[in-house]
Parts: sequence; structure tokens; C-alpha cells
Amino acid sequence: MRVLTDHDVYKVTVDFLKMNGRDVVTAKELGLQKSSDKELLEKAKATDRVLQTRDKDFGTMVFLRKELCPGVIYLKITPSTMNAVHNELRKIMEKYAEKDLKTVFSVVEPHRYRIRRID
Repeated sequence: MRVLTDHDVYKVTVDFLKMNGRDVVTAKELGLQKSSDKELLEKAKATDRVLQTRDKDFGTMVFLRKELCPGVIYLKITPSTMNAVHNELRKIMEKYAEKDLKTVFSVVEPHRYRIRRID
């Protein structure tokens, strides 16, 4: 899976993704750490990556502006819930193909995840 992580995603989560064989690039590596949400969605789509974020505002954008959506994984994560969220994230990565995650908005939280199609 090819992932673009928003600037708010914990480094330990970026490392977790890389250790699990994912192709990860961060907003900071692309010089986008101060970019708008719209710019991040556009970059994820242009680079054919799923966007991963801790910013819940992406949900509104994705469902209002469907043409921008490359697929989003929204992490409801805190330092105390990190392991539980990473376990759920691993389940998603094992169960779904990258192409399937590019058509959905996923919410990953401790002990569960939810996936909603972007129609």
C-alpha cells in the first residue's frame, strides 16, 4: 500500500507502516507540512496514495468534494491507544487491497474500524 501521511500522524505510526512493508511518504518529506487539507488530498490523488491523517475535518471534505478523494484513513489515536489502533490498522492492511481503500473513508480506532464508501 502506498500512503501519504499528514503532518499530524505520529512518527511511531509512520515507522509501524514502514515496518509492515508499506510505501510511506510524509507531508513533511514533500514540503507539505503547512499545506491545506485540499492540497494534501490533491497530492495524495496525484501520487496515487491513500491519505492517512488524525484530522477529522477530512471526512467533511471527502464527502463534499468526492473528486479529490484518493481514499482516507482517519486515525482516532492517542499515545495511550496507539497499540490498539495499530492492531486495527494492521487488520485493514491485511484484509483490503490498496485499490479498495482508495474508494473509501476509513476510521480506525481502538478495537474497531469502520469503512464507508465514497459514492
